[in-house]
Amino acid sequence: MTSRVSLPSWQALQTHAKEMKSQHMNDLFAADTSRFDKFSVQLPAMLLDYSKNLVTADTMEKLITLAKECDVESWREKMFSGEQINKTEDRAVLHTALRNREQTPIYLDGENISDCVEAALTKMKAFTEQVRQGKWKGYSGKRITDIVNIGVGGSNLGPQMVTEALKPYSDDSINVHYVSNVDGTQIANVLRPLNPEKVLFIVSSKTFTTAETMTNAKTAVKWLTSASFDQTSVAKHFVAVTANKENAVAFGIDEDNIFDMWDWVGGRFSLWSAIGLPIALDLGFEKFIELLEGAHDIDKHFCETELENNAPVILALLSLWNCTFLGAQSQAILPYDQSLHMLSAYLQQAEMESNGKSVSWHGEEISYPTVPSIWGELGINGQHAFYQYLHQSNNVVPADFIGSVESVTPVQGHHETLMANFFAQTQALMAGVNEEQVRVDLTVKGRSKSYIDKVAPHKVHKGNRPTNSILMTRISPRSIGSLIALYEHKIFVQGVLLQICSFDQWGVELGKGLANEIQAELESEENIRPHDSSTTGLINFYKSTLNKAD
Repeated sequence: MTSRVSLPSWQALQTHAKEMKSQHMNDLFAADTSRFDKFSVQLPAMLLDYSKNLVTADTMEKLITLAKECDVESWREKMFSGEQINKTEDRAVLHTALRNREQTPIYLDGENISDCVEAALTKMKAFTEQVRQGKWKGYSGKRITDIVNIGVGGSNLGPQMVTEALKPYSDDSINVHYVSNVDGTQIANVLRPLNPEKVLFIVSSKTFTTAETMTNAKTAVKWLTSASFDQTSVAKHFVAVTANKENAVAFGIDEDNIFDMWDWVGGRFSLWSAIGLPIALDLGFEKFIELLEGAHDIDKHFCETELENNAPVILALLSLWNCTFLGAQSQAILPYDQSLHMLSAYLQQAEMESNGKSVSWHGEEISYPTVPSIWGELGINGQHAFYQYLHQSNNVVPADFIGSVESVTPVQGHHETLMANFFAQTQALMAGVNEEQVRVDLTVKGRSKSYIDKVAPHKVHKGNRPTNSILMTRISPRSIGSLIALYEHKIFVQGVLLQICSFDQWGVELGKGLANEIQAELESEENIRPHDSSTTGLINFYKSTLNKAD
């Protein structure tokens, strides 16, 4: 099978990377006063500025050539048309169909799935209105005031990130809570202040077998029935989002209260489906549709824009350039908006679970670095935590800075201070400051020569640290939809460029299987089966200590 490293464009980029490592962005900006105009893209709800990357027009031309040699355009067509591009699971990848606001027909196995999506949205709308208008009653006849979403991974991170981001748009008629951790502390803390008569649980699991989710769901049932003294109350307080209706019905959930999931939607790309019920319940169904419309805006941009100006393609190519060719091993996601405080965690799952792999789609070991590790924090918090590392460590960490022009919660002077830091940090990471500049500055400040000699080397910042700046006009359902879709398509293009299947997650499955086996051993009084000495020792220590405590 042909490896990416054999492509002429790949080899050209390897040579070019060696040349570019001796360049500094300061010189690139000095040589071209129109650099920002050349290396930025205006989107419907945001601006992408990628000029503070170690790239030239020649770099971008070589990267675009690689994208074309990797057939990104044809792979894009395959995804949107419903071809089974998830080869290891023989599935189509059609999360984009969930926000196909033009409702163009998309056929899968002879069925127009656009009709299925619209039917699901109609059911979601009716349910959302029933709950928000107080027509859905609990076992005692009281209206629902609190929603508890039980899920993990994509069934949790997406909806929670969005509801947190769009809090200013909620009318607070419904309180939404999330439970994902199987550590009993979380569900106990969530349930403790709630009234069982007024709580509705959403259990989200494609298979309805996920151990963490089902453990939490069973605990929720016990909590409810211990208050209602009636097992039939489950039907009035539980709904499910799943592809396994049989399991959900066996659990006690009324079939009418089961919302569809499909195997052509991966969990981490599923918030556009009924997995997004908490979003609709919190914000109202109209705002949920605006979220879909924002994503659809980027779908259209991704499909209709030439690669040279295609924002998701550019982001994917820059990630490849910075990681695979220039050697960066991680990337920071740095939101400068409090409402985006969960974005780093969300994108961490989206990218690392999708493309954190070392085998090509041909089943061959990959010889080149793939995606970086993703991490981050709110920008202002990060400035007083790990920005020291970003500025002066030997490890170069590319970073995405994400903010908005207008604040959704304007407080005089605050947003200006926030954004001043946004702009200053990207400039500082790019430009740095050399020792000569440090010495001049300290001399002007009247410092002695001995002090300057001692301190100057410590104050040097090499700069040349790549950043992308994404500026939304305003945080809104539509712009958040666009932002998420922008990164989803970036991840897809990354997978194509790297020859990685982005839509499976076999690395997750291994640990799950072992955990099920070990749990049985923890609950048994018999001797455990052989493990490696470390695992055996840990389990024995756990069990013996627990027995002593009893």
